[in-house]
Amino acid sequence: MSREPEIRIDGLSHSYDAREGPLLALQDIALEVPRGRFVGLVGPSGCGKSSLLMMLAGLVTPSQGRITVAGQPVAGPAPERIGVVFQDPSLLPWRSALDNVAFPLKLRGMARAEREARAAELLELVGLRGFETRYPHELSGGMKQRVAIARGFCQDPPVLLMDEPFAALDEQTRMTLGDELLRIWDAHRKTVVFVTHGLTEAVYLCDEVVVLSGRPGRILERVEIDLPRPRTWEVMASERFGQLRERIWRLIRTQP
Repeated sequence: MSREPEIRIDGLSHSYDAREGPLLALQDIALEVPRGRFVGLVGPSGCGKSSLLMMLAGLVTPSQGRITVAGQPVAGPAPERIGVVFQDPSLLPWRSALDNVAFPLKLRGMARAEREARAAELLELVGLRGFETRYPHELSGGMKQRVAIARGFCQDPPVLLMDEPFAALDEQTRMTLGDELLRIWDAHRKTVVFVTHGLTEAVYLCDEVVVLSGRPGRILERVEIDLPRPRTWEVMASERFGQLRERIWRLIRTQP
């Protein structure tokens, strides 16, 4: 696996317009993420985690600084390079699971047979073979999120951004989907940036956890998760797992 940075953030700061004047949300963010790395973003509420993810996705333009992905500046959405999975699956209710996954490929003009074959492969990858014709209202919350993950992979982007994708799910489903995500990641080794409030989830999934301060968000520490892969649920009971989680929690709880 190459260690060349897939993502590079230089001198990023961002302010939002507020009634009382500009509100500084992020300050002096500098970060490099090597290709194939699974990186978590954690921090107190309002620290700018999701804002930073939206800037990486090209959906928000930073007030200052520069973001590059695979050496190319991020100047707007680029789904062929950067896939995004949100907390809300945002599926089109009038389209089947297959058509929801294939929809971005339709927008690109890909032939129907080709895009449907690609979507079917991805649904099988996320464990939804046999559910291709089901509509969103016929799927559980976990199934909908699997469809959203498949859609995020549909254009085979080297980078996948995930904004609390499992936050609305029960703990058992979160753990199951976390394992599914790791299985897929291990097979394809895309570069993943994963925003979460769950410290157990962050330590379990990630190679590294970036801890942000309270507003304005700054990088407090980059915590290397030196746990063996593949990850198993048993690792959560290990002393090292608890030490890493406690270290991250100590950093966060000192923040306003």
